[in-house]
Amino acid sequence: MVVGICIGETSLTEVTFISDKMPKVGEYVTMEYDGKKVLGMIENLIRGNDSLNVDINDFNAIQKIARLEVGDNYVKGRVKILGDVNDNLKLPRTPALPGTEIHLADKEVLDEIFSVKNPIKLGCLVNQSDVDVNVEANPILSRHLAILAMTGAGKSNTVSVLIDQLLGYNVPIFVFDMHGEYKDAEFPNGEVNVIKPKLNPHYMNFYEIKKLVNIGANSFIQERHFRKAFNEAQAILRNGENETINFLEIMYDILESKSMEEGSDRQIIDVMNKIDDAMLKYSNLFDKNAGNILSNIKKGHANVLDLSQVDEAVASVLVSHILRNSLQRSKNSAHKGDKKELLDNSVFFILEEAHILAPNRRESDSKRWIQRVAREGRKFGLGLCLVSQSPKTVDHDALSQMNNMIILRLVEPEDQRHVQSASESLSQDLINQLPSLNVGEAIVLGLMSKIPTLVKIDKFKGRRHGDDMDIVSYFKESLKRDEEEIKHDERESLDMGYDY
Repeated sequence: MVVGICIGETSLTEVTFISDKMPKVGEYVTMEYDGKKVLGMIENLIRGNDSLNVDINDFNAIQKIARLEVGDNYVKGRVKILGDVNDNLKLPRTPALPGTEIHLADKEVLDEIFSVKNPIKLGCLVNQSDVDVNVEANPILSRHLAILAMTGAGKSNTVSVLIDQLLGYNVPIFVFDMHGEYKDAEFPNGEVNVIKPKLNPHYMNFYEIKKLVNIGANSFIQERHFRKAFNEAQAILRNGENETINFLEIMYDILESKSMEEGSDRQIIDVMNKIDDAMLKYSNLFDKNAGNILSNIKKGHANVLDLSQVDEAVASVLVSHILRNSLQRSKNSAHKGDKKELLDNSVFFILEEAHILAPNRRESDSKRWIQRVAREGRKFGLGLCLVSQSPKTVDHDALSQMNNMIILRLVEPEDQRHVQSASESLSQDLINQLPSLNVGEAIVLGLMSKIPTLVKIDKFKGRRHGDDMDIVSYFKESLKRDEEEIKHDERESLDMGYDY
């Protein structure tokens, strides 16, 4: 099917065309010239009329011309060149000839392009529902992924589809579940392994606990007292001398004894007060009987750390602790030269609410370790997926390390600019499409896909929490129940002889 004809000056990266039909933005087209078959994507369209392309300020005159129904309407568009279909989508070395016909891409051509070695089926093309969109799994796992969308655009459904597809490859997935959406989920290709947010202080470093207790960076004397108590408490736990599971309570007792020996040292009292405050906030976080969280990860499972009942400070500590230990464990395996152990320690981390865990304009421990894994993880088999409905507040450095993106509907210009600045392959024309995407439609780009793609994401076939609540139906049913109870009470009152 002929979509249009190349006009004007052409280049190696784009051509302009004119047509008497109205194609769709995002459709794939082909052009044959100089012995090549070149694939392109329609990125921009305008519609005009020669009779009305004049400087007329008289509305009645314009109305008369419009009523003539002259056949002067035309469609102009721009096609982005994606590559030679017969040469592994390499960009051609010569531009298209003006007058070259532009054809709608055949299904066979597109099926070949979306045929990959380790497929992750995301859905189908927005404009051609008979063409499945498969992306390559390895670049997702090793080069990281961002899933970005405004609220209600289909982000959680996309995450669920991705998890289910990866479970089919027996990949160990670790989800930092900020709102408890996945702890009771059911995936057709695997099971959920819920991990409790408990930390054994034996596996924590001094700085993680110091952060929880809020010992300031310049509080040198307090830090000295706190460090001594920390080391003594660690020794007590290692020797099994105290069955108390609250690590902070052990530290408090140590400092209290020291305070009695040395008198009322104000700095010691200040540290004790801070520990007292921390015990109120984090008493349920520590468990000396808990194992290393990483040892609870199961292959072929969606390992879900339920963070729905903890505050942001605890979530930050847990994220930084887990990412730090995972990176260190993988580095140790790499240092030993044990490739099998290195692969066994591979994990794909999915971080929901990435704007909280890696904020753009605020420092946090979790942000620092997210940045570290984003930069170094691919060398050690660690992958990241940042998920957010507020892209503009996600750390730019971490986001720019995501070499793959699934971007659903984004309306706010600042969100769009922030995402575009973090991705070299996101053109302005694609950015312009983001506000008009329907629920579940996304732009997919990066190393996982040979070409930028407009995708209709599949509907997740399992079960999960997190969908919008049907508030109206709930209260309508509540009103109906209240009315029935009133009628029932009135009938009972009449039966008993009461006259209202």
